[in-house]
Amino acid sequence: MANLLFICSKNQWRSPTAELLFRNHPIHTASSAGTSDKARIRINQKMIDQADVIFVMERKHKDLLKQRFDITGKQLFILDIEDDYQFNDPDLITILERILKDYL
Repeated sequence: MANLLFICSKNQWRSPTAELLFRNHPIHTASSAGTSDKARIRINQKMIDQADVIFVMERKHKDLLKQRFDITGKQLFILDIEDDYQFNDPDLITILERILKDYL
């Protein structure tokens, strides 16, 4: 079982959509957070510590994590998904399912 953490800017559209894909997943648990001060759920060190794998939507999110937190030894992947989608957008779901197929 892996604890997956999805991170975007405001934790409104992309990362919550990714988290939703793992609701009731038989193996993995997922959570989501944002890097912005205005994020719905703001990322913190405890969330990072609890994550086995961290997925960020853009390179800027990885850079912010490296500046603000200790991510030493964490598996971190950049999904390269720009902020062009609404929550649960079918196109976003298709992209996430394709990228995350090894976890789903």
